[in-house]
Amino acid sequence: MTLAETLRRGRLARSQVAVREPAGEAPAEPVARTRPEASAAGPRPGLRDWIGVLAMGIGLFMAIMDVQIVTSSLSQIQGGLSASADEIAWVQTAYLIADVVMVPMCGIMSRLLSTRVLFVVAALGFTGTSALCATATSLGQMIVYRAMQGFCGGAITPTVWPVVYTKFRGQQLASVIAMISVILSLSSTLGPTLGGFLTDTFSWHWLFLVNIVPGLLVATVVWITIDIDKPDLSLLRDFDVTGMLLMAAFLGCLQYALQEGPRSDWLDDDTIRAAVAVSTAGGGLFFWRALTYRQPIVDLRAYRNRNFAFGSFFTFVVGIGMYGTTYLVPLFLAQVRGYNALQIGLTIIVTGLVTMMLSPLSTLIARRLDLRLMLAIGLGLFAFSMYLTATLTNQTGFWELFVPQVVRGLGLICCYLPANMIALGTLPQDKMTNAAGLYNLTRDLGGAIGLATIVTIMNERLHFHWNRLIEDINPARASVQQFLDLQVNRFGSLIPGDPSHAAMKMLANLVQREALVLTYNDLLLLIGSLFVFGLMLLPLVGRPRSFLSH
Repeated sequence: MTLAETLRRGRLARSQVAVREPAGEAPAEPVARTRPEASAAGPRPGLRDWIGVLAMGIGLFMAIMDVQIVTSSLSQIQGGLSASADEIAWVQTAYLIADVVMVPMCGIMSRLLSTRVLFVVAALGFTGTSALCATATSLGQMIVYRAMQGFCGGAITPTVWPVVYTKFRGQQLASVIAMISVILSLSSTLGPTLGGFLTDTFSWHWLFLVNIVPGLLVATVVWITIDIDKPDLSLLRDFDVTGMLLMAAFLGCLQYALQEGPRSDWLDDDTIRAAVAVSTAGGGLFFWRALTYRQPIVDLRAYRNRNFAFGSFFTFVVGIGMYGTTYLVPLFLAQVRGYNALQIGLTIIVTGLVTMMLSPLSTLIARRLDLRLMLAIGLGLFAFSMYLTATLTNQTGFWELFVPQVVRGLGLICCYLPANMIALGTLPQDKMTNAAGLYNLTRDLGGAIGLATIVTIMNERLHFHWNRLIEDINPARASVQQFLDLQVNRFGSLIPGDPSHAAMKMLANLVQREALVLTYNDLLLLIGSLFVFGLMLLPLVGRPRSFLSH
């Protein structure tokens, strides 16, 4: 019995029990015969389980939000740490590298320590390193503390899923996954907004201090309420240290190259070339080790499950769309419209609010539709939202982006749940944590690879549109000369010196602005086409057993 089947058969099984139960008899035995999956699943989750999972969700929210919370405050952190503009990017890069390295290790670590111990240790570590980040007085200290914070945050994210799939079934499982989907959407959306508010209201130190009280509460509640497995210290005997080091070199250097490559002209930079070489060599050796060692640090055999492989690909695509749009739309509003952090946050929060308010709709859809059809609707809506968004002009604001963001929010709630259940819903419990780590890794790598590709293509398309536009900006043309004369007359009494130079500079800024608008539209259409490609692959996904039989 798969989880997808359980989700669909919940109502039918209850009705069968009511029909088959003779009057005056105890219902226990007929229920057991009619719904064998209920006995296998264990008792129904109680209030304690809901509180525990909610606490884990809050920890998940903090871990994901801290990836983005510093983005709107980097200039303030730069001033506080006396760092250069290039160096301060490491405040975010260090977190991402450590996060990507830790996520796939959660499978073996949860078996070694138990899921509860791993999550609580990670939550306490995340809280402690957040406090250390607030005390940093130099860039070197901040990089070390952020890497430690990212390492702990990376252990929080995949550890949630085994608890969810162990404790919940049917409609309740769908509701919990929908809740976590809202957390994923809101955390990436609210991060820059909350970060800008805390920095403007207090100081940049509060970007990290804000984690301390919730982190301690989350660790305490999870320790009290969650206990699904026991530690297995015998795994230490064959712990694959070599595989762990190879994986760290592979993923760490890959993440570094993806983060820094666009700023350093990729392989034109010696450090990027070295990182790519180490990542390539480390990746090859890591895959060989993972496929041949008796107890690999990451079990790649989960990809033999066709639905898990495709589910991971779809979450990779969703990661590109989620992180890509969270990067592009705020950047457009800042560069073209000149919005500040609060205005940007209030504009882009629409998608998160739609996801939050309509998340119960996803559970209803999942109970009535084939998960593949639901995912197709989600991918199609997201692609359509990219088409609607790719009509940006230099006057686009909140209301012009409102409908596209609503459609994108609808698309996301139709993507999260089916992609998750297609990937993880048919896996056995003992494979869950390892597979959840790989599943979350694909989403994070999708975001990293997507952002690196977006930045690279952005530079190329910006140059392309600039060159095309300036072909028509010739002072010999009457309309161009008329514009310049108008600005010279306007600046003559306002700007000392040469007003014609100011007029030419203004014209160049206008061309740059329009080139940016065209570039953003190109990138949004590119993201939309990737979702169309994912839509075309859906027929290859295996049908859940008996899914359409009722």
